[in-house]
Amino acid sequence: MRFLLKRRGSITAAICLWFAGVAAPAGAEQIILRCDAKQTAADFTLYDVLHTVQGSFQGTRCDIHFDPASAKVSGEIVFDATSGRSGSDGRDRKMHKDVLESGRYPEISFRPDRVDGKVSALGTLRVQVHGMFGIHGAEHELIAPVVVKLEGDHWEASAHFQVPYAKWGMKNPSVLFLRVGDVVDIDFRAAGSTVPFPGP
Repeated sequence: MRFLLKRRGSITAAICLWFAGVAAPAGAEQIILRCDAKQTAADFTLYDVLHTVQGSFQGTRCDIHFDPASAKVSGEIVFDATSGRSGSDGRDRKMHKDVLESGRYPEISFRPDRVDGKVSALGTLRVQVHGMFGIHGAEHELIAPVVVKLEGDHWEASAHFQVPYAKWGMKNPSVLFLRVGDVVDIDFRAAGSTVPFPGP
């Protein structure tokens, strides 16, 4: 009987150690993902009844603190709202003046707070990132599927998601003979370097 209890205890301990190993990969330490602003942008696509409007916003700064062991993430990614361009000066003036009001709200941001999915310290991660998306003076909850590639001291990330700008209080720029949707598609891309997390 003692032998069976002892063996069951050993099996339980082994299972606990196995789960700990899955939750915290060996050698996984907190890192900082620092963006290269020149490689960070958000491309947007807006559909209307006649054609597709495409453009881009330029990133300005970002530092993301990532802990592979706990899947916790924090920090901020910031874009210059005034940098938005779609290839038409008249359309862009309307976008900045009437929709984004970028003179009043010059930044678009995303503050991640949680990662769901399998994480590791190296390789390709396909995860769901939860956080707060800041635009037009307000923040909104957002969950986006993100692909992250971690290789040595370099990283790349991409994501596709939608922003329901009209639902979030921004004006739909439709005119009498031009009707556009209330949702804009966003394709985010970024790259940069990894920085060791400063010790205590």
